[in-house]
Formats: sequence, C-alpha cells, structure tokens
Amino acid sequence: MAQPTRALAPLFTALVFVACQSDSGRVLYPEAQRADVVDDYHGTAVADPYRWLEEGESAETRHWIEAQNRLTEEHLGSIPERSSVRATVEKLWTYERFGLPSREGSFYYFTYSDGHMSQAQLVRAERPDAPIGDCEVVLDPNTWSEDGTISLGGLSFSHDGRYLAYGQSDGGSDWRTWRVRDLKSGEDLQDLIEWSRFSTPAWNHANSGFYYGRYPETEDRLTASAGRQSVWFHSLGTSQAEDTLVYEDPVHPERSFDVRESEDGRFLVLHGREGTARRNRLWFKDLSPSASGEWVATFDAFDAQYIFLGNDGWQMWLRTDKDAPRGRIVEVDCSAPDNPLVDVVPEGEHVLSSASLIGGRLICRYLVHAHSEVFVHELTGTPVESIELDGIGSAYGFDGRQRRAETFYGFNSFTEPGTIFRYDVQSGVRTEVRRPALDFDSAAYETEQVFYESADGTRVPMFLIHHSGIALDGSHPTVLWGYGGFNVSSRPFFSPALASWLELGGVYAVTCLRGGGEYGREWHEAGTLERKQNVFDDFIAAAEWLIEEGYTSREKLAISGGSNGGLLVGACLNQRRDLFAAALPAVGVMDMLRYHLFTIGWAWASDYGRSDDPEMFPHLFAYSPYHNVDSTGPYPAVLVTSADHDDRVVPAHSFKYTAALQHAQVGEAPVLIRIETRAGHGAGRSRDQVIDEVADRWSFLVEHLGLQLPDARN
Repeated sequence: MAQPTRALAPLFTALVFVACQSDSGRVLYPEAQRADVVDDYHGTAVADPYRWLEEGESAETRHWIEAQNRLTEEHLGSIPERSSVRATVEKLWTYERFGLPSREGSFYYFTYSDGHMSQAQLVRAERPDAPIGDCEVVLDPNTWSEDGTISLGGLSFSHDGRYLAYGQSDGGSDWRTWRVRDLKSGEDLQDLIEWSRFSTPAWNHANSGFYYGRYPETEDRLTASAGRQSVWFHSLGTSQAEDTLVYEDPVHPERSFDVRESEDGRFLVLHGREGTARRNRLWFKDLSPSASGEWVATFDAFDAQYIFLGNDGWQMWLRTDKDAPRGRIVEVDCSAPDNPLVDVVPEGEHVLSSASLIGGRLICRYLVHAHSEVFVHELTGTPVESIELDGIGSAYGFDGRQRRAETFYGFNSFTEPGTIFRYDVQSGVRTEVRRPALDFDSAAYETEQVFYESADGTRVPMFLIHHSGIALDGSHPTVLWGYGGFNVSSRPFFSPALASWLELGGVYAVTCLRGGGEYGREWHEAGTLERKQNVFDDFIAAAEWLIEEGYTSREKLAISGGSNGGLLVGACLNQRRDLFAAALPAVGVMDMLRYHLFTIGWAWASDYGRSDDPEMFPHLFAYSPYHNVDSTGPYPAVLVTSADHDDRVVPAHSFKYTAALQHAQVGEAPVLIRIETRAGHGAGRSRDQVIDEVADRWSFLVEHLGLQLPDARN
C-alpha cells in the first residue's frame, strides 16, 4: 500500500479566481494550490499535488468548482454558434420514445416519453401497440422533483402482475430507494428499501416478497468503498429492519451476488461475482418441502461465466464460456458439482453475446464483427430459424417467460432509432409494434465498417458514419469515439447526440478496441492488466488511419470517450497530443494509482490491476492520465465533463486531472472542465441536462475544429 511521505500542506483560505485571457493569448485558469503530497509505491516516489480535490464537499473544492464552471461558461458563451448548435440538438432529441413492452398480469407495461419530458413515464395498456392516448400512466418520475433529476432506477414485477417494486435514483446516484406499488389500487405500500445499489429485486414465486442486495449503511454515500454486499428477503407489509438474511460471505467482502427463484418456483439461484470479471459462481438451493434446504455449490471455481437460462427440474440450461471463449449453451444436471456440460448450441465462429429461454426455445444473439445476428434453436440444439434484422445494427431485448412464446425486441442502428417488434417464438411471426419518427433524414447518411491495423498488426474494426458521398480530402471535422474495456462491445447504437453531430456536418467514428467483447474472451483480455497499452495503440492507430485515408486531418480530429473511455482519451492525449485538435474526456478514470480506494473502484481491478501490487504498479504508473501530464509541449483544446455527485467514478478523477492539465498547458488552446452540479455518472439526468451538455460539447468542437454549420455554408 502506498504511504504518504509528506502531509498535505495547509490549504489557503481563499482561492484566487481569474477567468480571462492573458496578454499572450493563453487562458488564465483559477488558481489551484499544488500541495506537497508524495506517496511511496514500492520504492517509487509519486507526487499527488491535487490530493485536496478529493475532498468534494470542502470549501476549497466547492470554490474551485464554481470558478471552473464560470470560466467554462464564459468560453462556451463566447461561441457564436452555440445557440444554433443547441437548437439542432434539441430538435433531434424531441421525438417519441418507447421502451420494450413487458406483459405482467393482464397488461403490457413500457416506458414512454413524448420527447419533451424530463424523464420517461411508465405506462400500461391491454395491447402492446395501443395508442398512447389509451395508455394509463403508472409512474411519472417528472412529479418526483422540481428539476427532473430524480429518475426511475429499475423495475421488478411480481409474477402475478399485482405488485411492482420500483427504484428511485436521486441526482443520478447508483444508490436506489425501492418502493412497492399495488398495481390494482394504484397506491404505494408502506414498504421502503434503502442501501441498495447494483441490484434489482427478484420476487418469490408466492408473490409475497422479494430478494435484494444491500450494502452496509454509511454516512459517505459519494466516495465510501462499496463492499460487503449481502442478500436479503423482504416480506410485503413489513419494515426493512425485519428482513431476513439470505446470503453473505464475510470472508470475501469484495464479492457481490444476485439471487432469484427459478420460474417454476422450485429453486433459489445464486450468481456470485468478484468485481467486474466475467467469471462467477453458480449455486442452487432446492426449495421443495422435502429438500434439505442446503446450497448446492454446482459451479464454485470462478473459472468461467455461468448464466442460468431455465430448467426442467435439475436439468438446467446455461450460457457459459467454460472451454469456449466465444460462448456456448449447455445442458447440465445441476444436482451435484462436476456433472458434465453437454453442448446444446456449441461455440461458433462468432461471439454469443446473450441468450434467453423463451416459449420452450433458445434465442441466441451473436456479435458478427460487432453487429447483431439472432438465431432460434430448439432445446435440443436443433436450429429453427434466424430472425431477420434490418441491416447493420444492434438487436436488444428478447426477455420473457420460459413457458410463454411471446417476446419483444428492438433494433436500432447509428442512423435509425429503435424500432420495436413482437416475436412469437413458436410460430416465428414477427410484428412491428412501434417505429419512432423524428426530424432526421437518415437516408442522407451512410454507415460503413472498415478494418485497420494496430501497432502490433492486430486487425481492428471501426464504424464510420457520415454524409453519403463525402470527398476523402481531409476536410471533415471528425469525432473518434472509443471505450475498450470490461468486455463491453462497441456496437451500433442510435443517439440523438450522434445524429446531431452528423447534421451539423461532422463525421463520427466508433472503433472496436481490444479490451471490449467484440471477439470474445481473448479480445477482452488482450486489453487488460499489463496489456492495457494495446487499447491505446488501437485508438491511436484508428486516428492515424482516418487521417491517412483522407476522412479528416489532425486539425479537424477530436477524440471522445466516457468512464473507461475517459481514461482512454486521457492516456492517448498524453501519448500523442500532436495527433488531435480537441478532446472530450467524460467522467474518466484518471488516477490509476488510487481509483480502487473509492466507491466501486476496487471492482475494476480485474481489468486494470492495482497499484498496491508491485507487479502491476509500473504498468499503471506508465499510462495513468493524471500522473503523465507534462509541459513538454502544448495540449490540444480539452473539455472535460464530470458531475460533482458521481458516485461510480468519483469526480476527483476529473478534478485532479484538469488541475494538472491546466498547470502544464503551454499552448493557447483552452483546457476546461464542465461540472454538472446535480448529476452522477450519466444515467438518470433530465432531458435539459443532457441536451445542454451535448450542445456544449459540439459547440466546443465547432469552435476548435473549425466546423462551418450548414446554414453558414449556404
């Protein structure tokens, strides 16, 4: 563990705030004291001069936030195109949106927004395609707060459709408060569940209560380390203090769990995880009256991923990557450990990204070079059909019941919002339920997939979205977006933000970096731990390819990414600041030596490693964005975005990184930070919060990439 060798110097009682240009043209930033803090990591002294910014509620930090936001607003407010950019973003944000329907009892429930609402409502109707005017509003989060920042944070219906457990997130927090609504009366019960996050309640078969995960109470909800999760059962009509402990593992405080009953009510199924690694334990408890009531540790080695799909007695169907890095579906007798796994749908050429057991058949979603293909199989593994999809895009959904043939799914692409379909698993009939309409000419744009070589010769896919027929003359302002971590695949998605960038005249590039899940376990692991540099090399190679092929130029290229993608942007800025004109790192993990000390950060060690490991410290120190900022040359224009109540990637990452970057900047390009003061990691923000941030990001790029708006070109 790192030990401070010098204490934090006494902080000043007031900060000097200056928000203007110097005579040399360089921005004068709010003064931020560089304190004398040095840590010893395995014999290496590492300075941390902005440690004081980890105290998010201190007077000094609050003053710093206010001054930085003033400076950023002054800069953005001086951009003549800002109001026009916002109008474009708002126009594309204003369209009806529908969530996937779910049949519960005699109603279909789905989320709905008319495009003007701060938060989507939960509505219900007797038909999934009922006109909105005929739907009943069940929950309206827009009434929960004046500023629209208390959002719906999860739903769980009882099996009979009588009750709904719904979560509320305050200001984008990962913490959830769970309430229970009687869907017959329309009234909330007295039940209230707190201290829960990363967990959705799972109802028992008798509809008398639900299982849920909770954490110990803490006074520090923002930064306290999130460990020691346990599983409890809550009976309707009782207080949380009366809940029954179902499972805990005090010997392994970093393990987390979810528990649910099988659809037939016979088994309690426990998935146990360690951090974000795609490996888990899978246990079962027979709930039959004559059973012993003991857990059967069927899969307990944490050697692979085992996802329960459904069962017929002790014969169970699982999705696993055991001995199959691209995934397969197996049948196994789970009554005892070490029973053989029998292939039902063997591992194939492409990644099995998800599967569900619906209506007695298996629906398998695959990633084929990062876009979706879907196939249906009998429980014996016999292929039935492929589900027709409308081009290069992403299919999502396919939830439902093991003994009900109806399921719903959505399909979207970079230029088409999600169309919702009903699919009958037995008949194979596909019916369009809803197709959103918005003021966007998708036919004017095209999506192409290209492949380029990274530094070590690895072939990496990338999607390019742009106006049809553009000239490859290097003139196009381009945003290059990436993520590259945690087995998350960068697949096609529709976003009004992306659509507005296209309409403003830009090119958007999405690259599928190592560290993601596009090609299975090996692709993911190639971008983790001591191999993390591969991710940065892949991203830099994408930028070089875009320039070499004439899509853009160094003066017209911006890089963007959020969370782990913010780390990506920060690291690549340090390594190749000469390659980009602007950067948009959002809610990034910027201090790789201390990330594991806050909230859920410790869970990311499976991808990153930890600085208290002498083997991993040199790798982390070599690319940590905060620790590798230097003044050897000018940085491009940078707009960091964060939120002062992000309880996943704590805002201190962005604060410290920005302070270091402003101190080191020797060029004239601005280094700014935009700090949302009523938001978290990104989810649950109000409509206006999202529109304002996207508009500010694009306005910043209009200014610093020299993008000429369509109206100005006419």
